[in-house]
Amino acid sequence: MTDTTSNKMWGGRFAAGPDAIMEAINASIGFDKRMAAQDIAGSRAHAAMLAATGIIDGSDAKAIEEGLLTILSEIEGGTFQFSTALEDIHMNVEARLSEIIGAPAGRLHTGRSRNDQVATDFKLWVRDQLDAAETGLVALMQALLGQAEAGADWVMPGFTHLQTAQPVTWGHHMMAYVEMFGRDLSRVRDARVRMNESPLGAAALAGTSFPVDREMTAQALGFDRPAANSLDAVSDRDFALEFLSCASISAMHLSRFAEELVIWSSAQFRFVALSDRFSTGSSIMPQKKNPDAAELIRAKVGRIFGANTALMMVMKGLPLTYSKDMQEDKEQVFDAADNWMLALAAMEGMVRDMTANRDSLASAAGSGFSTATDLADWLVRVLGLPFREAHHITGALVGMAESQGCDLPDLTLAQMQSEHAGITADVFTVLGVENSVNSRVSYGGTAPANVRAQVARWKDILG
Repeated sequence: MTDTTSNKMWGGRFAAGPDAIMEAINASIGFDKRMAAQDIAGSRAHAAMLAATGIIDGSDAKAIEEGLLTILSEIEGGTFQFSTALEDIHMNVEARLSEIIGAPAGRLHTGRSRNDQVATDFKLWVRDQLDAAETGLVALMQALLGQAEAGADWVMPGFTHLQTAQPVTWGHHMMAYVEMFGRDLSRVRDARVRMNESPLGAAALAGTSFPVDREMTAQALGFDRPAANSLDAVSDRDFALEFLSCASISAMHLSRFAEELVIWSSAQFRFVALSDRFSTGSSIMPQKKNPDAAELIRAKVGRIFGANTALMMVMKGLPLTYSKDMQEDKEQVFDAADNWMLALAAMEGMVRDMTANRDSLASAAGSGFSTATDLADWLVRVLGLPFREAHHITGALVGMAESQGCDLPDLTLAQMQSEHAGITADVFTVLGVENSVNSRVSYGGTAPANVRAQVARWKDILG
């Protein structure tokens, strides 16, 4: 059976409609209908410009505007009938517009192509997602600032190789993630500025002979300016790739934090308690409280990385300008956006709800000879020893404490002097974890005063 509706939309070049296989591989309406609002916004701006420049008359433009608003209402109300035979969101909207207003609908596509139309729609959609990501990142950072401010002077172990290294503060650890997500926020904002050029009016690839006003449509759609080269305008997908790059780096940060929450909430660590809202139980073990939200965030990075790689592969060999391969640009971006936004929201919720166990943090902070570096620094600073010699003496004292089943502060002065006679009782002022963190006053260090200053700085930045 010939699909006469599809034939009409394709034009006279094709004598028969595509068969079922071709229709299935060619159609994108199953996913690009997500861009319906952006498609209608672009068409409204284009129609208004066509009327303002005298390319179409005002009565046709008014009919087009009213018809497009009717279609938007139908889509938002769930009554719009999407057709696979009409391939994509653009043709679905145009066909329905023709049903509603008749002949004037055919004037809407004057001076544009599906090539610049889809590039515009997709840019608008990605721009909306960058705005949503900015909102999500700011909310997460504010939740982290709340944790950091509350625990600015709570001691905990800092780790390298997941081994106790030096004491830090809970607030300092939270602020490390504020810095990470702050860079994500910066990348999102940079990407938004860079991508905010309008492809509309580039038409198929060479521009148009109609006297279109691309500045007008760019302004109407919130772009900073029209894209300067028509070939690049319709073939550029850097904005989507940059979105996926931003999402990938941010997802990696989310995954790192999620891993720490999984570890910290375990019975072996007990550093934090996650709320019931972001945990699940076991079907067989009643004592279990599983950090499923954190684990799922940790896993979503794979989907987002995969989307980034997939679109890179689609674009890597394409000559200018548009190729149908580029229809494969959207599903990866849609999926990555959904999962990034969900992960941001889930992490914000976990951070706001989680309770740090101050006693467990403090107990762990003093384990593993975490103040050994403070002892070595004291030997250098007070006794003037070369650091390598101080490192050797400290290692010997750590071995002594380990053999006696105690920590460095538990050694007697005499025991310490057995390794170096110049050690005095003053050394004990640097061996406690509280003394250690309070001494780290260099810029960026873990001293509570530093943490509070950084919290204040970021509050000012975020507003």
